[in-house]
Amino acid sequence: MAEEIKELKDSKDAPRKNKTRGFLEIRRTKHDTRPIVDRLRDFRELDLPLEPVVLRDQATRCMDCGIPFCHDGCPLGNLIPEWNELVHAGRLDEAVASLHATNNFPEVTGRICPAPCEASCVLNMQNEPVTIKDIERSIGDRAMAPGSAALRPQKPKARTGKRVAVIGSGPAGLAAAQQLARRGHDVTVLEKADRPGGLLRYGIPDFKLEKKLIDQRIEQMTAEGVTFRCGVNAGVDIPADALRKQYDALVLAGGAMVPRDLRCAGRELSGVHFAMDFLAQQNRRVAGLIVPEQEAIVATARDVVVLGGGDTGSDCVGTSLRQGAKSVTSLELMPRPPEERRDENPWPQWPLVFRTSSSHEEGGQRDFGVMTKRLLDDDHGNVRALEAVRVTMKDGQLVEIAGSRFEIPCTLLLLAMGFVGPVRQGLLDQLGVTLDARGNVKAELGKTNVPGVFTAGDMSRGQSLVVWAIAEGRRCAESVDAYLRG
Repeated sequence: MAEEIKELKDSKDAPRKNKTRGFLEIRRTKHDTRPIVDRLRDFRELDLPLEPVVLRDQATRCMDCGIPFCHDGCPLGNLIPEWNELVHAGRLDEAVASLHATNNFPEVTGRICPAPCEASCVLNMQNEPVTIKDIERSIGDRAMAPGSAALRPQKPKARTGKRVAVIGSGPAGLAAAQQLARRGHDVTVLEKADRPGGLLRYGIPDFKLEKKLIDQRIEQMTAEGVTFRCGVNAGVDIPADALRKQYDALVLAGGAMVPRDLRCAGRELSGVHFAMDFLAQQNRRVAGLIVPEQEAIVATARDVVVLGGGDTGSDCVGTSLRQGAKSVTSLELMPRPPEERRDENPWPQWPLVFRTSSSHEEGGQRDFGVMTKRLLDDDHGNVRALEAVRVTMKDGQLVEIAGSRFEIPCTLLLLAMGFVGPVRQGLLDQLGVTLDARGNVKAELGKTNVPGVFTAGDMSRGQSLVVWAIAEGRRCAESVDAYLRG
């Protein structure tokens, strides 16, 4: 959490505006960010909090709809109109309780979720949705303040004696583990990395999510009875048979960790890396850990090309700029999206429109409709340039534009083209769980084909949003609890 975050107060002195006409009289206002010239000098969080009066005004814009479509947009089913009303009334501690009724980690979702709730907001029909994400983050920050009731351990009144192993400590695994511990089960989280948090720890840059927030939750969960065992690769360090004998139930929450690779001539050249390897290293440096020089992937003074324009690609851009890259170019295979939603993409669907992330605002170039053909060698085994062609959409297919071939200087290529599924070799093969057509673990309400083995998050859903991971972790915990209680 950025040091300059200001304390949220139940400001009784702040004037309250008429909520009935709030959406008519108050304009949408988003949070400020630190100046680009300042934030490029470090990896501290870039977003600034809303002032208490602005926070109250933005909550006042909520129409309290008869049918709140924001509920449908949010997989967690957050009680959005309810806690907007509480914020409007200055009852922030009650808003904290309302938000935590459906969301274990609002301080995370309020930072890194793309806010499908805002896309579904009725006011988004006029492109002026309530700033739900900012309000959620403000409530979440209040919850993380010292002495907050939301951080007090919620210990069960009685223990069941049942033992559960949760494999993976990303948002799905953490949510499942916390829910199960609060229901009285003995929960152990097995994490192959050296610290818990999954991609929250070693995938999301600190300028978007500072890790002290994760540490606070881990401390709370430990006090609630969750045991964290890091540096343990389930299926390798502990085979599946041993896990089945030690635990009454297993929750598979290892994520979709297999990255989509680039298939073209020159892929073997030095200087080509997967995005998550690059991002994880920088997170380790920020945490004060040592990255061996012979393994280091750094953008300093290099021509960086990022393939993929999603959140991971954007994070690579922001990280490269902070490391002092010579140039940064972000390439996307698909054509540039429209500035405004098209008729075939009506509200309340997610708007397929052009977006600019905070990292793209900081610098670099973006190009769309570009397909990589091959990588060019500097005659010493290193990549020196990327050869590409322009493509266009025709009859639903991408086709090359004749005569469009060109080169881009590239001495560091980062592959951020998404993930294709979970790692199958090892634990999944040993357990014999059924996979779906996409290679994800097949499940219904978290239950796999193997009795006592459950799954949640990207491992069964495929690459998705943090809100889906938390929601599925909570639902999976319900299925596990029902199974253990017979």
